[in-house]
Amino acid sequence: MDQDRVLEAFRLEAGQLTKAVAGLPEAEWDRPTRCEPWSVRELLGHVRIVIAWLPQMLDNPAPDSAEIAAAGYYRPDDRFSPQTNATRIDLARNHAAECANGAALADDFAATWQRVDRLCRDQPENRVVRTRHGDAMLLSEFLITRVVEVAVHGLDVAEALGYEPWLTAEAGTVVRELLLGSGSGQLAAVRELGWDETTFLRKATGRAALDATETAQVERLGVQWLTLG
Repeated sequence: MDQDRVLEAFRLEAGQLTKAVAGLPEAEWDRPTRCEPWSVRELLGHVRIVIAWLPQMLDNPAPDSAEIAAAGYYRPDDRFSPQTNATRIDLARNHAAECANGAALADDFAATWQRVDRLCRDQPENRVVRTRHGDAMLLSEFLITRVVEVAVHGLDVAEALGYEPWLTAEAGTVVRELLLGSGSGQLAAVRELGWDETTFLRKATGRAALDATETAQVERLGVQWLTLG
């Protein structure tokens, strides 16, 4: 997927999340989310952390070639083990606690993604990075996974705050293409279901259940999507 296109989706989606939490009353930051045990405050801390890995990745020597694409990044190994998940939870909680209040956390999130955006814009199209899990990936492919983080957890923040979801068309397209693969048949099948981007993302990530009719349609159409984790 074109790096500029993915970066634009990242920029737009992160910008919408920034707008959603700007000026949020302090008490709202402690609302629970579906991503237990995180509150809104801690969930935004998590999204900030997973974006903040990028500057160090760009500072490190580039691997000779990419070995993993975005879909392979989600393979079920130690990165989704109970121990790694516990560390992930603690990192988010600790970062949120380090910020004086929700406004400071929101400002930190905005500054972090904006810095990452600037750094990535200066990278060549074929730039290869190594993730903290050891994967050698094209920067464009790793950025797809960051779009996933911002888009999917943006849905979670919206739900926790009682907001209408703000999924941008650009981010929705990037995530849909990742979840369905590159085949045009899968995309045509999903369009036949009549779901918009937000509904598709909710259904495909288990944030909204399939009813009996939808389950039958999905099976009939042969729709299969990538499981994230």
